[in-house]
This record gives sequence, C-alpha cells and structure tokens, in this order.
Amino acid sequence: MLRELHQELGIPEDYNLGGRRPVFEEAVDLVEVGPNLVGRMQTLEPETARKWAEMVAAAEAVGVTLLIVSGFRDIDYQARLIRKKINAGQSLSDILTVNAAPGFSEHHTGRAVDVATPGSRPLTEEFEDSDAFRWLDDNATFYGFSMTYPRDNPYGFVYEPWHWARQA
Repeated sequence: MLRELHQELGIPEDYNLGGRRPVFEEAVDLVEVGPNLVGRMQTLEPETARKWAEMVAAAEAVGVTLLIVSGFRDIDYQARLIRKKINAGQSLSDILTVNAAPGFSEHHTGRAVDVATPGSRPLTEEFEDSDAFRWLDDNATFYGFSMTYPRDNPYGFVYEPWHWARQA
C-alpha cells in the first residue's frame, strides 16, 4: 500500500536517504488531548498524552502557554497534505523538505506534537524567539520530548523549532 501511495504522489524511491529516514508505524491506541488552534480534536498515544499534559501544566505554572497544532496524523492524512500542496502548485521537492512522505512522519506514532504559542505565527521559525521555545529547550527533556529537526538535521528536513517528539 505504501509503495503504491508513494508512486501515486511521485515520492522518489531513494526518499529514505539510504535508511537515514526511518519508517514509522501508525499508533492504534490514541487518546484525545484537546482541540488545536482551529478547533480540530488532536490525539496522542496514551503515555505521550500524559507527558504532554504534564508539560503543558508545568509551562503554564510559570506563565508559558503551549498549544498543540498537530498531534497524531495517519498515513492517509499525510498523503492528503502532500496532494493539497501539489494541487496548489508547490513542487514535490519543496514539499518534501517540510512534510515527510507518508510512512515517514513521526506524527504517525502519536508521539509527536507541533507546538505553538500566542504571539508567534504557528509552524514558522519565529517560534524559536518565543518564551515557549526557550521553555521547551530548557525543560522538554524532563518529559521525554526533544526537538527532532534542528538546523542541518540528518533527515534533510527544514529546521522545525515547533516539532517535538517523545521517544518510545
């Protein structure tokens, strides 16, 4: 199924960079963690949901607001994101520096969150200038989260200071 989906979308066969980009299984056990910025309910796998709630509460206790933009995304949703961008005229090579190909997104695991905060445009590098980013940088590891895509990451993705994932 994944191979056919990749062919349909035009994902290059060497997309995984010789094994450097891992394939992620979809989570099957998910819990709701609240709505995102546009009111769509987000889900995470249970332990990540618990740690996310703890982290949000700890940040809030010191006046920092962490908002979820995106949590779990299944393979079909990931494909729809890419199709939408292709249909809008974006090149596949540009899309694949920002969005992982279906099967290769950490969001499939239910352990990744895209984080926003008031006063900072979501999903932009300006997030790194926020109190929320500084708080995450100092504290996220206590909750098992780390920023997966720092500058010059080995996966070939753009710098994503908003993308944080809990390791299994």
